[in-house]
Amino acid sequence: MKKIVVLAAETGNVHSVVRALKHVGGDVELTADPGAVMAADGLVVPGVGAFTAVMSKLRSVRADRLIERRLAGGQSVLGICVGLQVMFEQGTEHGAHKGFGQWPGSVDRLPADIVPHMGWSLVDVPEGSRLFEGIEDERFYFVHSYGVQSDPAAALTPSEKIEPPLVTFAEHGARFVAAVENGPLMATQFHPEKSGEAGGQLLTNWLSTL
Repeated sequence: MKKIVVLAAETGNVHSVVRALKHVGGDVELTADPGAVMAADGLVVPGVGAFTAVMSKLRSVRADRLIERRLAGGQSVLGICVGLQVMFEQGTEHGAHKGFGQWPGSVDRLPADIVPHMGWSLVDVPEGSRLFEGIEDERFYFVHSYGVQSDPAAALTPSEKIEPPLVTFAEHGARFVAAVENGPLMATQFHPEKSGEAGGQLLTNWLSTL
């Protein structure tokens, strides 16, 4: 059984994430203890609310350093909702604020007539995805007003040594990033823990990569 830490940083109701991971077979602990975070097979970084508030709470538990250390060692990290957004360079909600900068791009308000984007949406999955294996044609549950509308893979300099990230898209007013798979760092804009059987399968797929 894989040991999973869900990062405790008061970034929204994380207990549904804990329950979903337990349901698919994870040995789950909700904590921000650095030793536990570094020892886990997988770290989940959830986030609900405004980009700036979530960043502040994550920095208060030194999540930036812990995430950087885990990724440097090839240890898996999964971001959910604003947990995806903070992995980008910046967010513009309530003014421009820096993110963790793992991927190029800005988190901007969706140019849709109705926001937030709330409900079930199909996603456009790239070939070779491990997160979406067997669930490529399913719908997932989104609740957000901001998203990344550029392709982080296109913004990176091609390299023979580094595989470009696999980017999954969805659409609400504009095409936006629904998920990213980038070696040990993966993230979803939607909530797998609220996405029924498809979300459970996605979490199972993630556990299989650990």
